Amino acid sequence: MDDARTELTRSVRDLTAPPTSRFSAGRARVRLGVNTAIHDDTAAELEAFARPLWGLAPLVAGEQAVPHAELWVEGLAHGSDPAHPEYWGEPVDRDQRIVEMAAIGFALALTPEQWWDPLSGPQRDRLARWLLSALPRDTPDNNWLFFPVLVALGLDRVEVAYDRSLITARLDRLETFWLGDGWYADGPTERRDYYVPWAMHFYGLLHDTLTGSDRFKNRAARFADDFRHWFADDGAAVPYGRSLTYRWAQAAFWGALPFANVDVLPWGQVKGFLLRHLRWWDGRPVTGPDGLLSVGYGYPQPALAEQYNAFGSPYWSLKAYLPLALPAGHAFWAAPEEPPPALPAVSAQPHAGAVLMRTSGDVTLLAGRQHHPWVRHGAEKYAKFAYSTRFGFSLPNGTLGLEQGAHDSMLALSDDGGAHYRVREEPTGPEVTADTVRSSWRPWPDVEITTWLTAAAPWHVRIHRIRTGRALHTAEGGFAVDRDAGTDRDTGPAYARVSAPAGLTGLRDLDGRREGGVIDCLPGTNVLARRTALPVLTGQLPPGEHWLRCAVLGLPAGPAAGTAWLEPPAAPPLPDPPQAPTTAHPTIGDGT
Repeated sequence: MDDARTELTRSVRDLTAPPTSRFSAGRARVRLGVNTAIHDDTAAELEAFARPLWGLAPLVAGEQAVPHAELWVEGLAHGSDPAHPEYWGEPVDRDQRIVEMAAIGFALALTPEQWWDPLSGPQRDRLARWLLSALPRDTPDNNWLFFPVLVALGLDRVEVAYDRSLITARLDRLETFWLGDGWYADGPTERRDYYVPWAMHFYGLLHDTLTGSDRFKNRAARFADDFRHWFADDGAAVPYGRSLTYRWAQAAFWGALPFANVDVLPWGQVKGFLLRHLRWWDGRPVTGPDGLLSVGYGYPQPALAEQYNAFGSPYWSLKAYLPLALPAGHAFWAAPEEPPPALPAVSAQPHAGAVLMRTSGDVTLLAGRQHHPWVRHGAEKYAKFAYSTRFGFSLPNGTLGLEQGAHDSMLALSDDGGAHYRVREEPTGPEVTADTVRSSWRPWPDVEITTWLTAAAPWHVRIHRIRTGRALHTAEGGFAVDRDAGTDRDTGPAYARVSAPAGLTGLRDLDGRREGGVIDCLPGTNVLARRTALPVLTGQLPPGEHWLRCAVLGLPAGPAAGTAWLEPPAAPPLPDPPQAPTTAHPTIGDGT
């Protein structure tokens, strides 16, 4: 067996073994912890039951043994039985059950011999009726439209009839989200995050492969070139957007390409993207002592969770193991893994509203388009100026002062003397050029800010035009760096720098007006490091129009970083006044 195939097989078995000790007596519920999500406990326990199937079904398809498969077979029989005490319940509109029914539909479509054939006739009838109940239900107008499609793929495979117009209508609606150039919107919104690769493209490729069609394959092929830029040379993906607790599902797209035989890139290159990302997670403290995946990103961090995340949510990471469904002789397994390809230092991606900058193998995403106020910490997940594979990003751990706010890669503004700060939440009027992202934002009705973010590797430059009707305290953060192994700090007029084993980060005020400082953020704020130090520039502004310009550096620790710090870019000229901002699409509440 190919070493990579062995590696992935072992990972799936290791990840799915701990939950087997948490099955209920009837095997239809998996209780991994206390449910604090917006959906009910039954849906949360169904989620923990169903999501491992994203990894187990490919194992079966690849003709490999699935330990404890009988637990899921028994659970399918009892959970779909209205007379059984562990019945999952019929879904209502916008029900979390529909999300998890999609995983069951996928398993039936891929390997019915494991999950359907062992059931008795009456058990099959009950499971079919339960799955059919999802098809007419309303879903959020976004990637959720794919979930009944996946349920229908399972029903097709086991020859259960249904009203096909219900699926046609959803596929037709999904067409309206196509933007071109490889990109979708996740519904009628400004969001362009990992739901494009791990949902829109992933499900589209499943659909085409399992139906023998070519509706979505060409689109995925076009997306691959842009998506390469979201991964650092060490395999890290840019942490950005919602649902980061799904962790290595960030690389699920790279596994879906070979599954669908979309050979837009050499298989060795695709294999490298997938395996480097999975290895990047090795050794990170993402499981507890019981081996269960935790809610969080780089470590257990419940504060990162969206309101739809329950204890089983992280098992959507198993979507990354889809290539295990390929036979051992497939060209993907045979291809030697290739090292990271040489990519341009800057990649402008207008559909994402972003410019991605590659420096010393790391990636920084300069953001200006998106927002999602419905999800917890939406401003921090979408509206910061920069997101880094090395330094991650931070969430607030309170509302008072800079230590609690942890305002990395943000311009924080206070009108009460520095007690409470506001940051960019909903950028409008986005524009992306070859190296710059521009957008406008209003922290108060009488304060309008236009921000330009420009890649100037290894730096990025920020320019803010501030028109304010009130006096403001300002604090602009660089990247937050892990402080646990010690730091070297240097601050003064117009600059602040922190160097640590995890990297060097700092800011230089290009107009020399602000004062440098370093904030020790409260623990548990950053998504990668548990305790961080944050360089900041602070100042005060009276009412009127003001311009702020700074250069921000973030590099691996070492002599090159020190040299770069001593060679900041020259202050750029002030931009031309921007056009009036456009109105963003409305945002809807959704969770998966």
